[in-house]
Amino acid sequence: MNETKKNERVEEVFGLFLKHMKTFLKEANLNHEEYTNFVNWADRLGRSGELPLYADVFLETHVLQAMYTDKPGTQPSLLGPFFIEGSPYLENTPGKPIVNTMRADEPGETLYFSGRVQNLKGQPLANTKVELWHNDNSRKYSSFDSDAPPYNLRGHFYTDKNGDFEVKTIAPIPYSIPTEGPTGEFLEYMDQHSMRPAHLHLMFEAEGYETLITQVFFEGDPWLENDVAEGVREELVTTLHDKGGHKEAELAFEMRPE
Repeated sequence: MNETKKNERVEEVFGLFLKHMKTFLKEANLNHEEYTNFVNWADRLGRSGELPLYADVFLETHVLQAMYTDKPGTQPSLLGPFFIEGSPYLENTPGKPIVNTMRADEPGETLYFSGRVQNLKGQPLANTKVELWHNDNSRKYSSFDSDAPPYNLRGHFYTDKNGDFEVKTIAPIPYSIPTEGPTGEFLEYMDQHSMRPAHLHLMFEAEGYETLITQVFFEGDPWLENDVAEGVREELVTTLHDKGGHKEAELAFEMRPE
């Protein structure tokens, strides 16, 4: 018979969970019917495959704020449910922007987004891996109900010797999270909208530094102040400049040492 080794960390965390759950139940004054309704709803949430969506939208931002608000460096934001592994490598040719569109006639406004990656001392981090993904002009992510090729508007590349990069893409637009299942049911209970402001997803990886997963938002977006996922951080909001025929934006990112 195989013996399972006791995990003291699981025991510690579950003990804290029970401790605070008892306090919560006493304060909320739940009856058994309400508890049963919650269990049934949670069962539907899991069976629908929406648990990652629900956790990303309603829980992850509070976890990140508790962990990082008082720490130096760029604040993380949500990974989101639309990240996929295995994105293509996008070549970073000196003097030319990186291109992450797979369709020559990609609908939407052309966006040139520039970034600089540095450490907490302001020193550039060359050869940092940058993963970028965002939605298309139909408000969809490739590989998730979009008509676009599987890795459209997705890819990874590396910063140059100065820690810089520039990407030619299209400007993302606000979109609604899925509302057809238990997550939408929860929004109805809360009388809450389902909209997220336009944003870029970025993930930075450099040797000796914590992986930084964050998002970039744009001034003037109507959903900045009431993002359903509460993922907006003031320092992650940048200006979207209209250059007549295309948009431009930029932002610097600071990575924390491991």
